[in-house]
Amino acid sequence: MNWVTRVRNAIPFIAKRETAETLWHKCKGCNTMIFLKEYEENQSVCPKCDFHGRIGPAERFAAIFDADSFTVLPMPRVAEDPLKFKDSKKYPDRIKAARAATGEQDAMVSARGTIDGHAAVVSVQDFAFMGGSMGMAVGEAFIAAAQEALDAKCPYIIFTAAGGARMQEGILSLMQMPRTTVAIQMLREAGLPYIVVLTDPTTGGVTASYAMLGDIQIAEPGALIGFAGQRVIEQTIREKLPEGFQRAEYLLEHGMVDMVTHRHELKATLARLVDYLTASKKAA
Repeated sequence: MNWVTRVRNAIPFIAKRETAETLWHKCKGCNTMIFLKEYEENQSVCPKCDFHGRIGPAERFAAIFDADSFTVLPMPRVAEDPLKFKDSKKYPDRIKAARAATGEQDAMVSARGTIDGHAAVVSVQDFAFMGGSMGMAVGEAFIAAAQEALDAKCPYIIFTAAGGARMQEGILSLMQMPRTTVAIQMLREAGLPYIVVLTDPTTGGVTASYAMLGDIQIAEPGALIGFAGQRVIEQTIREKLPEGFQRAEYLLEHGMVDMVTHRHELKATLARLVDYLTASKKAA
């Protein structure tokens, strides 16, 4: 045993410390390093530039529902690999990896609870789960949540975040567009509010279906909202698109959304809207 080995073995074991990655968050808007605990306590909104980071269902439910008032709805079961799809990886392997990373069964999670005392069913798309892509499971989760709202005679609120339809399910994923549209029509016929909160990003087939069919369309600041990507549009029309095209503020100016609401104000805004939209039913 040489002297280097003897010295190395004599060094006492030191427990692994938290690294900078676990203590700090770098804002994607202004590149400022923010203490991670401060960032999470601020609902993943940068305290310097107000950039709204992406959050998952657990954080969203905690911010929107009254404390200890909500129950997560069971996820409907669907065929997980109906087309036996394989690209660089098998589709089931991609699903397993997404489940391990997020702790969720698929890209949409729903819950029933109260918002400032008002009953509501809320669904949240998780972009961290395969880009929030819309497949059969998302379609079934949407329909099940809408049915829960119908049974409870309460509003249905959805937070959208998706890259579009899930390519691994082909035409079966695209069929969720008309299916969810029918569920929305059922809510309308029952006189129940359907409110959409568009978060970053909401694109593709999700935008072309249930994301743009709300009675009230709300968007978070800076959210990317559109169907095709900006580069694809520019190549098609051979023109340079305006600054901020497909961002929430641009869509508000051009009448595509009703309001742009800060994340800190969403709960109060939703409670006020639900109270207003259900006032006539309460009076009856």
